This record gives sequence, C-alpha cells and structure tokens, in this order.
Amino acid sequence: MSESTTAKVQNYRAAGEPAPADNRLWPLYGAGWENLGKEGGAMDVPMRAPGPEELLVRHDAVGICFSDIKVIRAGENHPRIHRKMKDEPVVLGHEVALTIIEAGEKLRDTYKPGDRFIVQADIYLGGKPYAYGYEIQGGFSRYSLVDWRVLNGDHGNYLVPVDAEDGYAEVALCEPWACVEASYTVVYRTQWQEGGTVWLVGDGAGVTLGEAANWRPATVVLDVSDAAFAEQVRVWAASAGVAVQEGDDGSTRYNDIVVLGGDAALCERVFPRLANGAIFNLVLAKPLERPVAVDIGRMHYDNLLVAGTDSKDLSAAYTPVRTQLKEGGACWILGAAGPMGQMHLLRALSMPGRPGKVVASNLHAARMAPVRRQFERQAADFGVEIAFLSRDQFADEAAFLAQKWAESGGAGYDDVVIMAPTTDAVQQAASVVGDNAVVNVFAGLARGTMVELDLNPVAQRGLRFTGTSGSSIDDLRHMRDLVESKQLPTNHSVAAIAGLEGVGDGLHAVADGRFAGKVVIYPNLGKPLPLTPLTELDQVLPTVAAKLDADGMWTREAEDELLKVML
Repeated sequence: MSESTTAKVQNYRAAGEPAPADNRLWPLYGAGWENLGKEGGAMDVPMRAPGPEELLVRHDAVGICFSDIKVIRAGENHPRIHRKMKDEPVVLGHEVALTIIEAGEKLRDTYKPGDRFIVQADIYLGGKPYAYGYEIQGGFSRYSLVDWRVLNGDHGNYLVPVDAEDGYAEVALCEPWACVEASYTVVYRTQWQEGGTVWLVGDGAGVTLGEAANWRPATVVLDVSDAAFAEQVRVWAASAGVAVQEGDDGSTRYNDIVVLGGDAALCERVFPRLANGAIFNLVLAKPLERPVAVDIGRMHYDNLLVAGTDSKDLSAAYTPVRTQLKEGGACWILGAAGPMGQMHLLRALSMPGRPGKVVASNLHAARMAPVRRQFERQAADFGVEIAFLSRDQFADEAAFLAQKWAESGGAGYDDVVIMAPTTDAVQQAASVVGDNAVVNVFAGLARGTMVELDLNPVAQRGLRFTGTSGSSIDDLRHMRDLVESKQLPTNHSVAAIAGLEGVGDGLHAVADGRFAGKVVIYPNLGKPLPLTPLTELDQVLPTVAAKLDADGMWTREAEDELLKVML
C-alpha cells in the first residue's frame, strides 16, 4: 500500500478533512418500502456549519437493526416517530459510531476534531423522546449535527467516548450488544418497592409477612378473605406507618401484587394491573388448577418479574434473582440463528462463568449451518459442550421437545433465553426447565400478546421469568468496557458489509432474515460497495477477505484494509 494511501487513512481517522458542503443520506418519507430513499436511493442535501452549541459529526459505521424495519413498516404509527414524515423525513440508523469533525464555538474547549463516540440511542429531554435515528437524524447518512438534546438530556450526555484505536464496527455494535448485556446485569428488587403500593389479594389463610414486616411501602391494599391474615396486616401497618386501603379501587397500577392461594382466574384478573418494573408474587398453598394466561409482551417491554413461593412466608419469594447464566449449568438459546440470538450465544461462550452446556436451536437447519461453523470450534476451545438443533429435523413438536429434554441431561435447563418472538417458544421454554431456572424473555412480542403458562414451578421449584427491553447509558458504557478489554468480540456479529449505497439492500436483507449476523454500513467509503456477505468478500475485495479470522469473522485488520482500499 502506497504512502499516500496510508496517509489518507490516517487523515480520515484524525478527521483532518474539511467540513463537507453536502451531506448524503437515506430519507424515509412514510410507511412502506416505496417511501424509502429519494427515487429509491440516497440523496444529497446541503450541509450547514455547526451552530455555537452543536457538533458536526461523521458517521463511520452503523449497524442495521430490525427496529429500523419496524419504522419502515409503521411509519408515523411507530411509537418513536412524532412528526409528519412526508414533510420531515426520518433518517434511520441508531447503532452508530461517529467522529467529531467540527465543534461549535462554545464547545471547542470540550470537543476536538477526531474525538470518537458511540451514542445511547434512547434520548430524552424533559421526558420527551428524541431517539437517535428516529427523531434525530441517524447513521444512514454521512454526517449529522448533534445538539443540546444529545449533549445535555435528562440522563446527561448521551455520547459515550471510545478509544481512538477501537474498530468502527466493533463499537457501533455496542448499542445492540448493550441491550443483550442489560438482560444479564439487571438487578431485581428483593423487597416491596419502598414508598410503593402493594396489593395483597386472594385467600391468605395461614400466611405470614415474614421479612416483609421490615419493609416500608407507602400503601398496602388489603383484598383478602382470611380475617386473621387481614388483621395481622392491619396491626403491622399501624405500627409501621403504612397506609391500608380496604379493597382495590379498580384503577391503581401496583409495584407489587401478591396473589395468595391457587386461583388461576384470580391471577389472570390481577396481572394486567402491574406497573412497569413490578413484581408478581404467587404464594401457593395448593397448585394452580390450570395454566394462566399472561401478557408476555408486557413482561418483556415493562421489565416485569414473575416470582413465587409455596412457603407460608410471603417474603420468601423475594430472594435475589440470578440473571447471569449459571456457571457450569445447561443453557438453551431458543432462536440462536438470528443476529440477536448469535449475540447471546457468543456471550454465553465468551464471558467468565460460562455454562457447561449450550443448546442452540432454530426453526430451520439451513439457518443453523453457519451458526455451527462459527461457534463449534469456539465452544470446544472453551470446554463448553454445544448442540445445534433445528425444528425441521424432527417429525413433530413432541419429538423436538423430547430431544431438548434429553440434551439438558434429563434435569431441565438452568437458563432459557428466548429470541424467537412466538408464544410457542415461551411455552416450550417453560416445559423443559429445571429447579431454580431463569427464563429470559428477550424476544419483543407485542404488548397484549397472551400466552398460557404453567406457573406452578414458579412457586414450587423456584422458576423465575424475567424480561428486559433496551439499555441505559450505563449499560452502553459497560458494553464499551467489555469490548475495549477484549472480553466480548462484537466484530464476530458482522455478517455483511456495504457502503452507504447499500442501505436499501441491507434493510431488505434484514427484513427477509437473509443473514444470521449483522449488516454493517460504512457511510463514508469513497468508492461504492454494494451489500456484500463476508462469505463472498473474497470475490469483491480479496485483500480485505484475507484479513478475516480463521472462522471467516470480521476483524479490526479487515476493517483497516477496507479503509485503505475504499477511501
């Protein structure tokens, strides 16, 4: 490579180029693929200089997320879009790595050309959402202007600094990876919400408060039939300064709902009354007579925890919940062939305290083949037993689940991570768990999606259902630290790359589920690069393909070569 080419790459990394006169971007004018792009492609618009409190930033790499597809399909009906898209088109792309090109006059002491950042996409100001790649122009553009909404929002600065030597793709993918990591680092309450509202509902005969006598909610709603238990609660509340409300008012959303007794219909009646972040505590004196229909979408999006006990002590359900995978245990990753499924699988194999056995499953064997190629050797290197199963390999659902049970070692799984957004997947998971198992409902089923679950194991065997959605700035910082310390190789998630002109094809590929991994766009390549799977990279850019690792995975060296060839 010539000195001039090397200098060009170094100049790019240092942001030595002048501010552009024009910006190239992909506008979305409304719902439907026909509204993506200007005449089906990117368009040029004038690029103004940053104002005194603005930053001109360059987008270096951006991952395509299935959430982008949801916006294309929903348009103005998407909950994160709050404007007339025909008049003010949206530029998608929130999984982004960016570099400062120019700082406005009042920001020049803080930000310098060449400073690098990733973005916490969920931006709020005064409680109003201004998500990057939704309300704020996103990464499917070469440049953007960042203002005070990003730099001084409700949670502080939404820009997270990264090291100058980090790869562009590997840090851009910290955003989706942070959502994965957040599902394992979430901390659940081990008592009633302090200052919150608790609903005690059901029978209550023989039940005691236990450690709950030391907890201090603001209000306890008493809706029980056993007079002795009701009086126990009144006496405690009077001494503890806790208000007691006799009976439910029909409208309150509760931080904790404690169902006393084995009544499935009662569970179904009260479950919808959980507040965001609430705990549903099932205290069973006898088994439930049938499965319970619960809103699995709320469990995911509203961060609900389902816990329980068959002890008379209602506080026994509030033990710490293990959210990390059980070290040496058996883990089933359901829906492992998609981009997010592969992230969970890679994390299971890469992080300390890894399970002893991992079962990766998907519907179709053809989708599992590249997953096997990518992860089989890595699992062996870490001493993790791994099995790859596909539903279409089995004659029926019963045979599939029987094999799942056998793969668990006959004791059930310690952890089940659900990526497949179907009610069948959730029911399958609940049927093959062991004692004290955790089911991570990661898949984003819509709120209002009901699934019938046997909740007896929640009380009798310590099963816990957890659900998380999105990530915080702290989660993104934590993920950056894992990448920069070489603990999680996010580059292994990359399945295909493209220049800015490949955005349309890349979005269609994600919508169709064409790749098991992520599509990453490099918006500022100087030469056109159509959507190119890594498996075909040797035919398009052989010197870049030569820098992939032994398993054909994306590397920082491959990215460096891409910049040398394409700038």
